Amino acid sequence: MKRAVKWIGIALLVLLLLLAAGVLALQRWIGTDDFRQRVAQQASMALGVDVTLGAIEVALWPLPAVAVDRIAVQTRPALTVERVEVRPAWADLLQGRVAPATLVVRRAVLPQPGIDALLAAMQKAKPKDQPQGDVPWQLLPQRTVLDGLTWVDAKGAAITVQADVRLSPDVWPQQFDAQIEQGRLQGSKLVLQREAQALAWGVVLQVAGGSVKGRLELQMPRETGAEWAVKAQLQTREVEVSRLTTPEPTPKSQAAQPLSGKLEANTSLNARTRKPAALLEVLQTQSTFTVRNAVVHGIDLARAVKTVGMSRGGETPLDTLAGQVRTQGRAIELSNLVASSGVLSATGQVNVAPSQALSGRISVELGGAVGVPLALGGTVSDPQVTLTRGAMIGAAIGTVLMPGVGTGTGASLGDKASEGFKKLFGK
Repeated sequence: MKRAVKWIGIALLVLLLLLAAGVLALQRWIGTDDFRQRVAQQASMALGVDVTLGAIEVALWPLPAVAVDRIAVQTRPALTVERVEVRPAWADLLQGRVAPATLVVRRAVLPQPGIDALLAAMQKAKPKDQPQGDVPWQLLPQRTVLDGLTWVDAKGAAITVQADVRLSPDVWPQQFDAQIEQGRLQGSKLVLQREAQALAWGVVLQVAGGSVKGRLELQMPRETGAEWAVKAQLQTREVEVSRLTTPEPTPKSQAAQPLSGKLEANTSLNARTRKPAALLEVLQTQSTFTVRNAVVHGIDLARAVKTVGMSRGGETPLDTLAGQVRTQGRAIELSNLVASSGVLSATGQVNVAPSQALSGRISVELGGAVGVPLALGGTVSDPQVTLTRGAMIGAAIGTVLMPGVGTGTGASLGDKASEGFKKLFGK
């Protein structure tokens, strides 16, 4: 018995020595400048942009992996990654199949202009007669870890995230965890958990002091060229609106937002397209919402009614703010708006263009007076309200006939008369 144990120990020692020698030889080969330059050259040819690599090594800690340091894709601006580690699936490797078990990307910095430039270069580098081919799903890592990935938008604002994605055997995400470490919506956490084998995921988002929960479902095309479809039902609770819209996670930036208050909403989401990459562009949502303890910053509606003219600055605290929201891509339409605060009440409709420009009409009543119609303009960050042209004429006439009392009535009648002329003459 002791003799057998001794021989087993010797065999294991020899195996470990052979493994160590193999790893050492592989490490010396991979770590040569010649190998690094050839890998960088192949990557440059595939991407259509120069790629530089700092070093390539076989790392043994914390787990065996092939690691590449200081990657730079020479777009303008450059895309950089401090370190990438690829850990193999040992069971597949022993059977002669290359299948990464884990991909770790550490401290990547990805400016959006650089991403756009890379996509354009890849499109040019691809031969026109090259067939599309199937996606090599077997090369997708079973797990992907993003350790400090920073995305910088076109305006220079940066967001740093931590993320962990695990795939099911059918390569669809089984679980997705992400957290924003720095930048807009800092502290937000998102968890997607797949439901059994269905292409559906439970959604839990902790954001701006509240939560968004619901269910997301994907429908694949049943035949080539058919549409992809995405739909979801989401419930928003206790989300602070000013924290949701602020570009920077600071109290000063939050105080400068156009609206504050606690958001409660029910949202349905759907999108259909033949190109999965275009899903966000065709995305449509419909929501009913209420904002508790709302304050509209940048507009004093009571002053706008009293002066019957332009209002810039000030704020309007509201007891009630509710309505409906529809979005198409980046365009937003608010309808059936109802707001009230003491003797002030307002109804109307607001449109937000992709450029953040505001348009719409609001009818404001103060102390039971006839509603004064106001036109909304400016931008989300600098809203403005003025009387419509027809309302201005009516207000002037009302002021002459009945100073004070006739102003609001004249504005209302003037606006209605203006709308009547537009319908009559088709303008």
